Amino acid sequence: MTAAAPRDIPEELICGSGQTPQDVEGGVVLLVDKPRGCTSHDVVDRVRRHAGIRKVGHAGTLDPLATGLLIVLVARPATRLQQAFMKLPKTYEGTLRLGETTPSHDAETDVTETHDISPLTAADLEAARTQFEGTIRQVPPMYSAVKIDGERLYKKARRGESVERPPRQVRIDAFELTGWSGSDVSFRVQCSKGTYIRSLARDVGQALEVGAHLVALRRTAIGPYSVEQAWSLEALLDVL
Repeated sequence: MTAAAPRDIPEELICGSGQTPQDVEGGVVLLVDKPRGCTSHDVVDRVRRHAGIRKVGHAGTLDPLATGLLIVLVARPATRLQQAFMKLPKTYEGTLRLGETTPSHDAETDVTETHDISPLTAADLEAARTQFEGTIRQVPPMYSAVKIDGERLYKKARRGESVERPPRQVRIDAFELTGWSGSDVSFRVQCSKGTYIRSLARDVGQALEVGAHLVALRRTAIGPYSVEQAWSLEALLDVL
C-alpha cells in the first residue's frame, strides 16, 4: 500500500479545539498545542493512556524545549496518514541568540563558546538571512534522532562523541527576521519536512562568524493546520 498524499487527508478526521472527539476508536487526527518541557512521545503516551487505545502516533517531532502544533494520530485510518502529514510544509516562530554556541544548538545544553557581537549591523543580519532561502544543504545536529551506524546521534552525543553527518537537502520557503534586541533575534520560517531549526540558528551564527543557538521555538502551522485550532494538552485529556 502506498502512503497517502496530503490531498488525500479526510477533513472529517481532523479534530481541533472545541470539537470533542466522537469516535476515537474509529480514527481521529488531534491538533495539539505541545507545552514546553515534554517530548512529543510524552504527549502521545498520555493520549494513548487517556483514550485507552494502543495505536497512537504523531506526524513530526518537536524538541522538548519547543512548543506548538503537534498532530497526534489515533487509531486507523488516522495512523495511515502519517506520511501525508509529514510531507506538509511547517511554519515556525522562534528566537536565536547571537554570540553564544552550545553542543545541541539550543538551550538544552550549556554555552561552550562566546563571541563579541558588537560589530554586527542590521545589514550583516540581512546578508546572512538571504543565504538560507530556497533549497539548501543542512547538517543535522549531533543531538538529534538521526541514525548513523545503527545508533541515534543523540546517544553518541551524550557520550561526548561527534561523528561526521552527511548534509541533507531541505527547502526554506520563507525566512523573515522579525526583531532584534540585544543578542536575541526573532524570526519566522516556513520550511520543508526534515529541516532542523536548531541547525538553521547554528548556520546563521557561523555565517556571521559569532556563533548562535536557538533559545525559543514555536511551531505555528503544519500545512493548512494552525496552532490556533489546537487543543491545549490538558483540555484534550479531560475530554478523552
